[in-house]
Amino acid sequence: MATRKHTIIKRKVKNWTAADSAELYGVDAWSNGYFGVSRSGEVTVNLVDTDGEKRAVSLHTIMNGLAERGTDAPVLLRFRDLLRARIDELNQSFRKAIKEAGYKGTYRGVYPVKVNQQREIVEEIVSYGSRYHYGLEAGSKPELIAAMAQMRDPEAFLMCNGYKDDEFIDLALMAQRMGINICLILEMPNELPAILERARALGIDPNLGVRVRLAAKGSGHWSESAGDRSVFGLNTAQVIEVVDTLKEANKLHCLKVLHYHQGSQIPNISVVREGLTEACRMYIDLVREGAPMGTLDMGGGLAVDYDGSQTNFHSSCNYTMEEYARDIVEVVGELCSKCEVPHPTLVTESGRAIAAFHSVLVFNILDVASAPGQDALPPALPENPSEILKALDETRRMLTRKNIQECYNDANYYRDQLRMQFFYGSASLRERGVGEAIYWHIMGLISRRIAEMSEIPEDLKEVSDNMVDFYYGNFSLFQSMPDSWAIDQLFPVMPIQRLCERPTQKTVLVDITCDCDGKVDNFIDKEDVAHSLPLHEFEGSENYYVAVFLVGAYQETLGDIHNLLGDTNVVSVHLENGRPVYTDEEEGDSVADVLSYVKYDSRDLVAQFRALAERAVEEGLITPRQRRDALEAYRTGLNGYTYYEL
Repeated sequence: MATRKHTIIKRKVKNWTAADSAELYGVDAWSNGYFGVSRSGEVTVNLVDTDGEKRAVSLHTIMNGLAERGTDAPVLLRFRDLLRARIDELNQSFRKAIKEAGYKGTYRGVYPVKVNQQREIVEEIVSYGSRYHYGLEAGSKPELIAAMAQMRDPEAFLMCNGYKDDEFIDLALMAQRMGINICLILEMPNELPAILERARALGIDPNLGVRVRLAAKGSGHWSESAGDRSVFGLNTAQVIEVVDTLKEANKLHCLKVLHYHQGSQIPNISVVREGLTEACRMYIDLVREGAPMGTLDMGGGLAVDYDGSQTNFHSSCNYTMEEYARDIVEVVGELCSKCEVPHPTLVTESGRAIAAFHSVLVFNILDVASAPGQDALPPALPENPSEILKALDETRRMLTRKNIQECYNDANYYRDQLRMQFFYGSASLRERGVGEAIYWHIMGLISRRIAEMSEIPEDLKEVSDNMVDFYYGNFSLFQSMPDSWAIDQLFPVMPIQRLCERPTQKTVLVDITCDCDGKVDNFIDKEDVAHSLPLHEFEGSENYYVAVFLVGAYQETLGDIHNLLGDTNVVSVHLENGRPVYTDEEEGDSVADVLSYVKYDSRDLVAQFRALAERAVEEGLITPRQRRDALEAYRTGLNGYTYYEL
């Protein structure tokens, strides 16, 4: 029987450096230049100082500063400079593309509030984005109300999507009357009569847009956002009905925007071009129908390269922001010029691409459950061991690089036989325990052997995947990175310290919920998705921090209170005169806070517990002093952080 030969590679041992860690975790590939690794082995973020110069600031230094101030991990760090940098990059990319192509229109960016509705973030985007007339998009009445209060630039758009009741429509029309550059986008066929009726009642001609349902699909997780099965947007027949209805009402002059959305995080630039071409054809024909138009809103879709692979993988993208802008300007400019239609104002609703980079979740490791089989010495056989235990131990002793596959097969066979004997009562619990320990010791030996192989048989790869340590992190997956659980979104994850040391432990991150899904076991990798993360040996003498990057888009809004673990502490950080400054500090949810979300009243809870404690005193179970201590501990717990406190 033919056997597969393996070439053993003897690796030259060298001192591990911070540069090696940066390469291992792919920092340069996914960070867009915003993060790095210092020579001293700490992750840094590049912030703009008071003098306008960029300086690298250590995340570990930031976390130590927070600890000294009494702010515990987990903490969500926000960096306003990264929001500003993304706004600059997007707008400058379009300005450059417009200038180089001789495009006759302009670009106006719009931030979809749903991506991250936090007041601090929306205000920063509107304030800093004012130099580019940067606007907002609202998809619900609450978002509209929040957005209207922020609009001070008459050139910035406020795009209104989503379901619209009469109150929503009235608010938008009143905002238009006040000088806000607002547009009601028709998403459903029955919205137009309601808008026209409310506009008549208020005596105003509404600014209207129409969202079209493209035949061209998107790609990635949200490919169904476009195409015939899209749940929003009008098909071509319905678009024509809108045009005819507006003509009959003598309101065709109100139709000014064509809008479409191919989906979030489109990884393939060719898909972007295909959808844009179809939409531009529709735009041109709407102009020919007599609508003034003037604006082409391409919605979201501009992707973030989460894994740094620069491919069309769902967590990546095969284009840059400059290429995205250049392709849009080129397609629209060429088609409109060919058809002698004025170049429209270009609008994108890029939310993920703006917000993702600016937030970093940092949590501390609490404990470690080591992979089985890591003990240096195998367990001793009991007196008068069974034949299966002897066979397992013999397999362990005869294991070499040459017979690794044979020993792997034998170990699995003997382990299964032992389990069967235990099931039928022929082996004791102790015998099974010793056998399992020997088995995992063999797997540990095999795992170390295959780490030296250049080619690994397929069935042995499972050994490597199984031999991981569980690192228990002080966070909730469901609260802080729900997309990792829900749609297998990859986020860059790495330690923020000790990066001059080689990380020797293969790990899976486990949160502090009691849910078996509360773990992160998919990580970015140069070639594919990795199922373990290299981390350093956990010493426990000081906080060992792990950071999750690019969590600024959607994660805060989508997070839930699984196990009643609430919002984390949040801190914004910027530089002044070379020193990190902490602002907009928000305390994470207390236990009382999250209990109130599920209709518990903390005063009622204290009263009920007090009565319970008093009954225990009356029954002689505790003393009055112990009752006082119990009540104090109960109140302290109610006011405490929902996460692990040191």
